[in-house]
Amino acid sequence: MNWFGKKKAAQPSTTSTGTSGGGGGGNPGATIIKIRESIEAQEKREAHKEREIDKLVSDAKAKMAKGDKKGALYAMKRKKLHETELNKIQQVKMTLETQVINLESAAQNADTFAAMNAGKNAMAKIRNDVGIDKVDNLMDDIKDEMDLANEISDAIAQPVDPFAQDEDDLLAELEQMGADDLEAELLQAPSAKNEVLFPDAPASKLPSLDASEAEEMKKLEAELAGL
Repeated sequence: MNWFGKKKAAQPSTTSTGTSGGGGGGNPGATIIKIRESIEAQEKREAHKEREIDKLVSDAKAKMAKGDKKGALYAMKRKKLHETELNKIQQVKMTLETQVINLESAAQNADTFAAMNAGKNAMAKIRNDVGIDKVDNLMDDIKDEMDLANEISDAIAQPVDPFAQDEDDLLAELEQMGADDLEAELLQAPSAKNEVLFPDAPASKLPSLDASEAEEMKKLEAELAGL
């Protein structure tokens, strides 16, 4: 005797994701979408089982009210079966939701790793493109250019004097001119203020000496000549 009535059609496996072909392959995003679709399918089955259980509870109460204990017992047994199936569905949902969380975390980690790896590769490329030798050469070139710029600035700032190189000759010429002027002054006749003034010679003829005075003058001259 079949206590449970007409045999039900085989239910699809509760662990199925609702798709065939092995899921989303190596694409975490596609796999997460398929798992979420499976969770939605399990939620629909869960809601259906809950409605079946509520209906069986109502049937069991109604049969008990009518005194049909056998019918009420049958309804309660069916309720128990649906509750067992409902528990399995809830376990499957928990497993699928755990997978979604883990996949999302793994996908986030993979994206983070890819970003970090891309950053590392970019830094390595920059280092290879630049290189310490290239940096040293660049700094040397910059220093050379700065030195050259300073030399140009110093050259531009210098005064433009066409006789700058002849200054020594000009100074020597000035010294010679000063020496010549001094010599000329020394050789020049005394000036009027330094000139010694002598009395003018008398314009009139000096008086002539008499014979005795002339004789005395001759004697004096002879004495002076003998000295």
